[in-house]
Amino acid sequence: MSIWRVQGGYPLDGSLTIQGAKNAVLPILAAAILTGCETELTNVPALRDVEASLDILRHLGCGGSRSGDVVSVDSRGLTGWCIPRELTGRMRSSIVFLGAILGRCGQVRIAMPGGCELGPRPVDLHLAAMKALGADVRVEDGQIVCTADGLTGGPVHLELPSVGATENAMIAACAAKGRTVITNAAREPEIVELQGFLRVLGADIDGAGTPMITVRGFSPNAHVGWRIMPDRIVAATMLCACACAGGDVELRGLDPAHTGSVAEELAAMGARLETGIRRLRIRCEDRLRGGRTVITEPYPGFPTDAQPLMMAASLKAEGRTVFVENIFSDRYRQAAELSRLGASIRVTGRTAVVTGVDRLHGAAVTAEDLRGGASLIIAGLGAEGETVVSDTGHVARGYEGFDRALEALGANIEIID
Repeated sequence: MSIWRVQGGYPLDGSLTIQGAKNAVLPILAAAILTGCETELTNVPALRDVEASLDILRHLGCGGSRSGDVVSVDSRGLTGWCIPRELTGRMRSSIVFLGAILGRCGQVRIAMPGGCELGPRPVDLHLAAMKALGADVRVEDGQIVCTADGLTGGPVHLELPSVGATENAMIAACAAKGRTVITNAAREPEIVELQGFLRVLGADIDGAGTPMITVRGFSPNAHVGWRIMPDRIVAATMLCACACAGGDVELRGLDPAHTGSVAEELAAMGARLETGIRRLRIRCEDRLRGGRTVITEPYPGFPTDAQPLMMAASLKAEGRTVFVENIFSDRYRQAAELSRLGASIRVTGRTAVVTGVDRLHGAAVTAEDLRGGASLIIAGLGAEGETVVSDTGHVARGYEGFDRALEALGANIEIID
């Protein structure tokens, strides 16, 4: 259990370099076992989900170690093809090991994954992709079992542009014979990042960032290196933190285009934003304006991960802000906790209406998921008095040194484990 103590009333000021992306490094760690090789990844954030992935790699017989922001993986000694519940239960993204193990071993058994409870997130799309590549797929006793006497390339159509299913299909297709075409693929920057790593690994693949990805073959390399991209959701978090607390913050080392939809919403609400080469500055000196409707959609639309963060930023905005959540059915879990700080939020199904209040007051609240936990901390920055956030480890799954980063910007915050 971690306790976050946030003293509100301190505007943020300064600059911050954005950490490596959680949602980019996790599929890359899985893809590293596609062939027996040595992989060195740099700019890897120190997160609980990353450590959970390394534990899975070690369980499978691989070498996995960290030195600073460098993670080394040696998959030459891989011997296992099963991941038990005690490992998959630590993070939802463990499902991305499905395609990598199947492609390497011809068989895989993975217990149903855990992670944040945001509503139903069926693995059907992942399984359908494996079937399309020629695998025999079944679910028994809460475990996914896939076998294949050699995967075969072909058409893989995703009913929804799922990021995880796209990643699994890309990785597995690298081990398949022949040409694979993935249609209705997710277009997120992390998909482009995975394609770049797979190319370094030896894949002939293109199309990432568009709805159609083509994999033509694979000629494995023995030694590969890759630098992890900056985390666009962490960047969005810091933008929303400044919007809620007020201040002047410059984010460095990121691609401003990756946070485009979040920056556009904040600018429309009255925040002043300036972009440059790998930098983004936000200034919030006056009360924000509501009147916006924020609709979550697959990339390049507004990201579902940023919805709780934007909700926190809108709590004191003048007027009403409407949120429509199209990705997850239970992603307003932070709303009830934010209300404890004096926020006015009405949730009806997939819609939430936030009516801005003049001020928020500190309170004791509980983090129930990763981004919801971050939203409570953000709201605490803009509240009067002390906000105490109880967290069972959700925030540490996605943010490296979140308290230190905010402190460096002038926040009065401490975390007690």
